[in-house]
Amino acid sequence: MPQRTTKKLPLTALAGMTLALPALVLGGTSAASAASAVTASPTAPAAASGPGDPRIPAAAAAGLEDPHKKDIAMRLVCSAENSSLEWRRYFDYIEPYDDGRGYTGGIIGFTSGTGDMLKLVEEYTAKKPGNPLAPFLPALRKANGSDSHTGLGKPFEEAWHKAARDKAFQDAQEDLRDRMYFDPAVRQAKEDGLRILGQFVYYDAMVMHGPGDGKDSFGGIRKAALKKARPPARGGDEKAYLGAFLDARRKVMKAEKAHSDTSRIDTAQRVFLNDGNFGLEPPLKWKVYGDSYRIDE
Repeated sequence: MPQRTTKKLPLTALAGMTLALPALVLGGTSAASAASAVTASPTAPAAASGPGDPRIPAAAAAGLEDPHKKDIAMRLVCSAENSSLEWRRYFDYIEPYDDGRGYTGGIIGFTSGTGDMLKLVEEYTAKKPGNPLAPFLPALRKANGSDSHTGLGKPFEEAWHKAARDKAFQDAQEDLRDRMYFDPAVRQAKEDGLRILGQFVYYDAMVMHGPGDGKDSFGGIRKAALKKARPPARGGDEKAYLGAFLDARRKVMKAEKAHSDTSRIDTAQRVFLNDGNFGLEPPLKWKVYGDSYRIDE
């Protein structure tokens, strides 16, 4: 399996985040089974004014936050991050990488070098003092902003595995994922008038590249795409705009060794886009790193 990719998260993005969408909790879907049943329903593009606008009917405002659609999104990301569809198996994932981001762990690859792993452990400790990871907070604070493993190592890895058996730590991972990555990605996609596929495209980019306005971050990629095409909220064509966004993201990925494999775009998201599957409706077939995946229902 190719090296797991990890996000680039500006440290300033962790401070003072105020997000509009509530954190959403998935139902207990069994990832070991084929896939959760998804009821197909037509989804209209959301208005540019966003999901909270009273002028938008509830059905039109619904999107990737639907529990079944959200589970599909988590499986798609997991196929690229872990070569698996069983995303709930990765609460206990922890591994040091020589990619400049230190440790990578959890369901979306929180990293010790970019700040979100520190934030995760701080929030977990605030809710559950004395947890197995609490003693490593000083080392995580020192490692933040670097690729240092000092003060972490095997004891930290063992503590992570132990904490991952705690429902409170699992909930903390899902909560931070939603507040920092999922919710803002879906909100921005709806403001741009994008349907469920576009909401997923934004979310996957947010997970890998992190929030922020730098040229290699989600904001920078979106800015580059807007120079090439208009989103539906600005009167543009949805397929053309998403194509421009994927082109911009692919360019950013190719420029960094850790992200240079672009199959999560080329043989996954681009496939759905070319098929016109804006509702991200099963059956879904895609490839990542040459491995084939499918979600049938």
